[in-house]
Amino acid sequence: MRIHLIACGGAVMHNMTIALHLKGYKITGSDDAIYEPAKSRLAKYGLLPEAMGWDSSRISVELDAVILGMHAKKDNPELLHAQALGLKIYSFPEFIYENCKDKVRVVIGGSHGKTTTTAMIMHVLHLLQRKFDYMVGSQVQGFETMVQLSEEAPIIILEGDEYLSSPIDMRPKFHLYKPHIAMITGIAWDHINVFPTFENYVEQFEIFLKSMAPLTKLFYYENDVNLKIIAENNTQILCESYNTPSYTIDDENTTHVLSGAKTYPLQIFGEHNLQNMEGARKVCECLEISADAFYTAMQSFTGAAKRLELLHSAEKLMVYRDFAHSPSKLTGTVKAVKQQFKNKKLIAVFELHTFSSLDHNFLPQYLNCMNDADIALVYFDEETLKQKNKTLTIEQVKDGFGGNVKVFSKASLLEEEIYRLTKENPAVLLLMSSGTFGGIKWEF
Repeated sequence: MRIHLIACGGAVMHNMTIALHLKGYKITGSDDAIYEPAKSRLAKYGLLPEAMGWDSSRISVELDAVILGMHAKKDNPELLHAQALGLKIYSFPEFIYENCKDKVRVVIGGSHGKTTTTAMIMHVLHLLQRKFDYMVGSQVQGFETMVQLSEEAPIIILEGDEYLSSPIDMRPKFHLYKPHIAMITGIAWDHINVFPTFENYVEQFEIFLKSMAPLTKLFYYENDVNLKIIAENNTQILCESYNTPSYTIDDENTTHVLSGAKTYPLQIFGEHNLQNMEGARKVCECLEISADAFYTAMQSFTGAAKRLELLHSAEKLMVYRDFAHSPSKLTGTVKAVKQQFKNKKLIAVFELHTFSSLDHNFLPQYLNCMNDADIALVYFDEETLKQKNKTLTIEQVKDGFGGNVKVFSKASLLEEEIYRLTKENPAVLLLMSSGTFGGIKWEF
């Protein structure tokens, strides 16, 4: 097949580009800007576009299909030419579904934790030498790409994102996958540029459940009130809840205790991660993996990239990086790190980077969410504000977060403050962002 990918530089799209190339397809791609690590990874396989920008001459009737990334616009010249020629145009979730119709589809959804949970299941299946395909939203240790689409694998593990599929397909991605086995980690309002009310956001998960065939197995976190209502109101699928498994923390190490007897030392920590692990165990049970085999494999799981990822470990300073950006994820991540390292000073640093977080009307959702930190710093980048056509003041951020949060709008001042604070040891530095903190190059 000959396939062209419009906006091939995104996190999933560049991995899709590589995965289809490795499958033997003839692949081309385009984008107006491609950043690291996507740039180097595409170049490694000879897939980096010769020139940045859009060019309708790349589109011809010789193409079997076009895959359209969310970064492109409706008036993209390559898209318009493909439409004029009547070519088949897919969003990437639509293309994935078309390539896994005959597989057992496992879909992990939820406002937060879906990447980590998907990575957990992938890790276990990989260690147990099971054949499977996958799509996950972050790099996972032991896997070359974040996407794999093969002919022989009987199973596919999919991270089910609730964001829109493409500029011309306004359905949330996870509505397209039609799972046989599904899991939802929780519901916390996000993406207010697309879902302006919490009710509208919750509705997307209701539609997800309705998209499932009768007798589909769904696992859900039972202490999420809204999720519990949705699950219990749906009678056509098989719903089963999960909760936090038993565990202990001893000398900054977490151990999972099974049935009060057998124990499994873990490298992950935090109640939310443990809840995700319990849901992942139930999913794997449906794939005929025993609890003992699952927990044994999980002992070597270190997490997905940027999900409580350990960047630096020394006697006087530990540094973790996390993708946290929604209020609930921020609260859970800060709490988890403080619980794990209760005898060390926790310096929590958060960058407002997403469309929702940079909206002053959404800021009150963050009230008190960093209270478990000993020191809380919040940063927003003036350039990012301009790019997203937002206005924000330091006082608005302080009022939104409450507590003793210190707010910065200049990366140099934030960097200076962090290096000053980390000299007061022992300490744990927690960096939370879906951005880059204004391009700070961390050196510890």
